[in-house]
Amino acid sequence: MDTTGTLDEALDRIHVSGPERDGWLSNHAPMAVEALVRHGQGRSVHRWLDQYRDKLEEMPRPTTAVTSADWRTALGDPRRIADWAIYFERETADRPWREVLAEWWPRLLPGIAGGATHPVIRVGHSVRTLLSEEETGPRVTELAHALGYWAARHQPLPRLQLLPGAPSAAAALDLVPAVRDRSEGIEHRLRQLTAFPHWPSPLHQSGSAGQPTTEASAPDLAHAQLIELVAAATHRYATHGHGEPVMLVHAATAPNAVLRTLPALPRELWAPSLAAAWAASAAVTAAYTPAHAVPATPTRAAPEEVFERAAAHGDDHTIKFTDTALDVGDGVALTAAVRSIELNTPFL
Repeated sequence: MDTTGTLDEALDRIHVSGPERDGWLSNHAPMAVEALVRHGQGRSVHRWLDQYRDKLEEMPRPTTAVTSADWRTALGDPRRIADWAIYFERETADRPWREVLAEWWPRLLPGIAGGATHPVIRVGHSVRTLLSEEETGPRVTELAHALGYWAARHQPLPRLQLLPGAPSAAAALDLVPAVRDRSEGIEHRLRQLTAFPHWPSPLHQSGSAGQPTTEASAPDLAHAQLIELVAAATHRYATHGHGEPVMLVHAATAPNAVLRTLPALPRELWAPSLAAAWAASAAVTAAYTPAHAVPATPTRAAPEEVFERAAAHGDDHTIKFTDTALDVGDGVALTAAVRSIELNTPFL
């Protein structure tokens, strides 16, 4: 629990800024400071923000108000970022945030890859705080800005064919076909996607003891499979993160954001959330996976030591990935976190 007020102070500082800079680069500050406070590094938050402020731009000027009648015309329009932030500020002021989230989650899920998955990751950090700590004004505003960013950057993936199924999330990630042309950024790469392995495959959809999945048990199975996917993507970074050390963290942090959000959602949304999380993880893997694995040296460091190293390193992606690795919690995940510290450029 953050009893110092550090997180709220940091969010107040951040919310005068927009979710992007230079027209497309994401503002990682709200996600990084939430992770720092979560893991006992609150004393470093304001110093980190002081260093990060050169990467922040003011919130763009509003253009035309988004309304409940015409929101579809504004969906996926990054020029409407401020309009969307104002819309969700109003919605979360008038209604409980869980109600707003439940209404908009299925609308936004098809565009989970938008903004290189940063919007859904920002939502996941926000929801984690709202579920576990006091619902203060800055924390609810953070959810509003995160949802607004997702709505503005909403980007559905191309229609994809299903390749033969895989018996596990790890095997499915290994079978994801890599895109051919890597001469440009993520949007160019995502347009090249054509097919993903079928995961969870029909055989993988059975419940405990091989029993068929029922309508009542489907949400719990989806939850378990999402945990499996987050672990598999985190573990894979240990051997494949060198392919693109920054971008490949999102193969794990995006599905983990969905996992963090599930407890705030109606259970009937859990299965479609799993499908969207798999699509996001597979898309990032296809866009950036290297041709060959490189073995990683196992770490013997304790979780708190690994996060202290990530906080001292200061890179926002490294902090967020280490946060996810600690959620997974096993030795391979911690090794992957150490690998991200080694591969990414220090910020502090």
